[in-house]
Amino acid sequence: MNIILLGPPGAGKGTQAHLLVETRNMIQLSTGDMLREAKDSGTEMGKIVADVMARGDLVTDEIVIGLIREKLQGDKQGGFIFDGFPRTLAQADALAELLNETGETLDKVVAMEVNDDALVARITARSTCAGCGEVYNDITKPIPADGKCTKCGNTEFKRRADDNEESLKNRLMEYYKKTSMLIGYYHAKGNLSWVNGLGEIDEVQAEISAALDS
Repeated sequence: MNIILLGPPGAGKGTQAHLLVETRNMIQLSTGDMLREAKDSGTEMGKIVADVMARGDLVTDEIVIGLIREKLQGDKQGGFIFDGFPRTLAQADALAELLNETGETLDKVVAMEVNDDALVARITARSTCAGCGEVYNDITKPIPADGKCTKCGNTEFKRRADDNEESLKNRLMEYYKKTSMLIGYYHAKGNLSWVNGLGEIDEVQAEISAALDS
């Protein structure tokens, strides 16, 4: 099964993708991770990525599609989760063409619905473990009283510099201007499902599982 997770910044796409990797043996295709991996790989595509990043230029859609093509030609395991791509209608068309070329299908698009004010409140309270990336929240999941990460025992935590109200509102506006158009795109194709992105992690996980199994 190949799926896309859609939702604004901070909706929890990364967390849910990790859970799908663990529970369904899927492969998370994160644009950022693929670029970093390619940059250090030494392959022809990797050299192109390294050169673009060294110049400080934006990575083109063609490069990202090339990286995805390489992944689709490898071990498929339980299927692919597209995380961070597509972000625009042009990218959605390019991905559809690539899947068709490689004999793959897009089985489900899961849109994580959120309330903007609640999302901003949640994200501005977020911090992550510097050791393993485990996410904590001042309100819903505080850092343990002993100051140690429950997952790895690390004692250093950090907040993203752009996890502030003004920056988040700008990121949300950018999302709604570009990526939200994908909602209509995939609704028209008949493979879009909605889940409540502001539920507890296990509740959202259950909704996503139900959507994938429907």
